[in-house]
Order: sequence, then structure tokens, then C-alpha cells
Amino acid sequence: MNIENMEAFVYVNHYGSFNKAAEVLFLSQPSVTARIQTLERELDCKLFDRQGKQILLTEKGKQFLPYAQQIIQTLQKGRLHLQERGARPQELRIGSTVSVSNYVLPDILPKLRSLFPEMTFKMTTASTDDLVAKLMDREIDIAFVRKLVHPSVQSFPFYEDPIKLYVYEGHPFAAAGRVSLHEIRHQTLVFFECGSLDWLRLHRVFEYLEHPPHIVFHADNHETAKKLVLRKVGICFLPGLSVKEEVAQGKLIPIEIEETNGISLQTNLITLTGENAEFIEAIIAKESMYNI
Repeated sequence: MNIENMEAFVYVNHYGSFNKAAEVLFLSQPSVTARIQTLERELDCKLFDRQGKQILLTEKGKQFLPYAQQIIQTLQKGRLHLQERGARPQELRIGSTVSVSNYVLPDILPKLRSLFPEMTFKMTTASTDDLVAKLMDREIDIAFVRKLVHPSVQSFPFYEDPIKLYVYEGHPFAAAGRVSLHEIRHQTLVFFECGSLDWLRLHRVFEYLEHPPHIVFHADNHETAKKLVLRKVGICFLPGLSVKEEVAQGKLIPIEIEETNGISLQTNLITLTGENAEFIEAIIAKESMYNI
């Protein structure tokens, strides 16, 4: 059974798209499709179903996925052991935005350590623009940043974090779970924004209101914004990663608003073109196992 076919299967599942998987694997979309079809013939079962624009695993696909992931990870470990010790740097310098530093790296780093036990890891937290500059100056090796296009940088989609309205326990919206944009116009809002185009989309949604939203608190970081909501002084639009624990504990409740569906923050993994391939591959291959 061809390892490359299993790799295509894992990547299509991870990205939910044949096109995105092809981009990351440096293949054409038809090539990825052909690899999946070959694997399906070898396994004598269908691995994916299409539902509109969505690509979903079949039951057989769900059963096979952990085995394919394990095979690819084992192969990666084997390749690493065969490489000369001196061929790899002893320190991996990782840059990240604040949200990734707070909510993603604590899950990623222990798993990277298990793959590269001889290495040390140095973290740098900064804005996307600063991280790109540090990458160009070779002050860091890889970085988790907002989506970008740069001629000297390879960029790989890593995670999309939906932006939703969150209210505190006991808020009138909590029981309904869904409200219209019009219903929030009299609510006390805490507003946090990180300056990305996705937050600009949220601002544009508000332009459809006859009266501007009642924004009382402007916060420059999501931790402050989240704590204000927890203290029941207002409600706030926040990225899902920043409130994961509070939602699980029932302290914050996500509210669906039709007009804001689909707005999310995309985090990409970047490196200088042609460099650090083994680290990029290891992170992407194990991403589905992270608690994010």
C-alpha cells in the first residue's frame, strides 16, 4: 500500500479540501484525487462523502484514519532517526501571535518534544508583521501568524478559529442560543479586535444596524475582554480558542448570529521558502491530535 496515498488521505481530511491538500503537498488537485481513488480501490471501500461543498469521512474512513495517521507519524520518526545528528539544529525557534502562544503552543510543544527529544525550543510572541520581519532576519525558524502572502515565505493553513458572540451564564440570550443582529443593539458590548481583515468583516456587519452597537469597553487583548464578560459587565465577540475552557465549564455561552456566521481568524504556519520542511510536516501531520 502506497504511503503517499495515505498521506493524501490524511491531508484531505485535515483540511477538508482536495485543493488545500494539493497545495500543501505541492501536487495538482487531480493528483490528490487520483491518490485517494487508488487508496479506496486498495481498501475496497469509499473514504469520503461530499455534502454540498463539505467533504466528510465515511464510517470506513473514520475507522481507517487513526491507522493512516499512525503509519505516517511512524515513518516520520524513522526518517528522523536515519538522519545524521549534526544535520539538524539543536534549537527550534518558534514565533507566534499572542492567541497561539496562550492557547495552541501548550498543546503543540509536548508533542514536538516527543518527536524531537534532543532539541530545545525557544518561543517568541509578537504581531504577525513583527514575526515575518524576524523570520526574514533569521531570528526565528517558523511562526504561527495570521493569513498572509509573501514572496519569500511558504505559508501553510493551520487552524481556523471562528469568531462568535459570547455571553455570561444567566444572560437572557443564553437560553435561546441564537439571536438576530438587531437584538444586540441595546446590549452592553465589550469589543476586542486584533486588527485583522476578519475583524474588519465584523465591523462591516454592524454597518447594517440602524443604530450603532452600544460598545462601552474597548479592550486591546482577548484576556481582558473575556474577563469583563465573566464579570457580567457586557458581552463580546471572541475567537473560540480564547474561551474554550470557559465554554466547557458553562461559564460562557456561544450565541449564533446569522450575519456573523463564517467569520473566523485563520492561523497559518510559515517558514522561509524551502526550509524547515521536517518540522512543518511534523506539526501539520500531528495537528489533528492537538486539543484545539
